Amino acid sequence: MRRRTLLKGAALGGVAVMTGGFWALGSPAPAPVSLEGARRVLDGLAGRPLISVTGWSPAEVFNHCAQSIEYSLEGYPELKPAWFRHSIGPAAFAVFSARGAMRHPLQEAIPGAAPLAEPTGQDAALQRLQAAFARFATHTGALQPHFAYGALDHDAYSQAHVLHLYNHLSLIRLA
Repeated sequence: MRRRTLLKGAALGGVAVMTGGFWALGSPAPAPVSLEGARRVLDGLAGRPLISVTGWSPAEVFNHCAQSIEYSLEGYPELKPAWFRHSIGPAAFAVFSARGAMRHPLQEAIPGAAPLAEPTGQDAALQRLQAAFARFATHTGALQPHFAYGALDHDAYSQAHVLHLYNHLSLIRLA
């Protein structure tokens, strides 16, 4: 029994190290980790001047998050190897899910994704992201495998998209 507990702890600890020292993450989510919570956060940003503390502009962040949602419906342009999507990827998502927060490299594009240039304006990019969330919320068909986490159901994908958004919003401030 102790050996099993030790092995589980070691595995989760290894995943935490691979995900950027995730256990040190302490910032609270800006709203509940739900599609409705994300909608409220995005509605609160509409029409407000925003800046990014570092890295991508707010428009690029909104386009990146919209891409992720759109790809979950249409298919990601590139997938990590199957062994990754059946081992490390799901383990990392399990840690994020259990913790209720995600930490990942915030300037890393989705593999094979289009450039984050369209739309260029912050308001238009935010509208694209809001539309992607609305489309995802009403989607009842099959979902495409996540490029790293593999197969996710609608609830798990919802959580992944919201945690992803909240992680990126940690670097966006009012101007």
